[in-house]
Amino acid sequence: MKKLGVVNNVLAGKTVAFAHGAKSAINKQVLLDRQHATELGFTNDEQGDPRFHGGIQKALHIYPSEHYQVWQQELGDKGVFQSAGAFGENISSSGVTEQSICLKDKIRIGSTLLEVSQGRMPCWKLNVRFDQHDMAQRLQDTLRTGWYFRVLEEGEIGAGDEIILCERPYPDWSLARIMGAVFTGSLDKDLLSQMTELPLVESWGALVARRLETGKVEDWEMRLVGPTAV
Repeated sequence: MKKLGVVNNVLAGKTVAFAHGAKSAINKQVLLDRQHATELGFTNDEQGDPRFHGGIQKALHIYPSEHYQVWQQELGDKGVFQSAGAFGENISSSGVTEQSICLKDKIRIGSTLLEVSQGRMPCWKLNVRFDQHDMAQRLQDTLRTGWYFRVLEEGEIGAGDEIILCERPYPDWSLARIMGAVFTGSLDKDLLSQMTELPLVESWGALVARRLETGKVEDWEMRLVGPTAV
């Protein structure tokens, strides 16, 4: 058992109309009460497009608060950075990042037991939210995406809870290493072959297998740019 960090805020949001005819619940609000987490996330939370957001493998999104200062240095003092929730996260944390968290880490927060499932694949809605035409691409390139938890044991999470590492079965596979291989478009057969042995979520496992088979990298324009193309 090792303390990795602490929860600064818990957040949830409701689905509302968004840009380009889409719906979104990215505008998460800080909640003062402890939140109950089920296998589908906080009971007060919603997702705008269940095809790509939410579900058992993406029950809770956590985002390191340390990244905010870096983004402000890079992009200026945008209003969206003034409080937690800029990235649609459910948990704002301090002390742990994509570099220091590993695939399938089992994490205790409050009375919940969580498991690190995957990094975030940013989408074009971030471009609109930040009024920055390449924001999704920037998240992907910097690996400052945050990540998703599965909920293994339901429970309560609140501000001030410690983030406790209970088990680390894949210490050589930080999320930054995995996302780095995926997002840089690696076609390194040795690396990809090693990744096929990992318990990646289905979509990421299929992506790795497809690269090995075809020797080609995916076209992500629809996800990263979508209707925000200029």
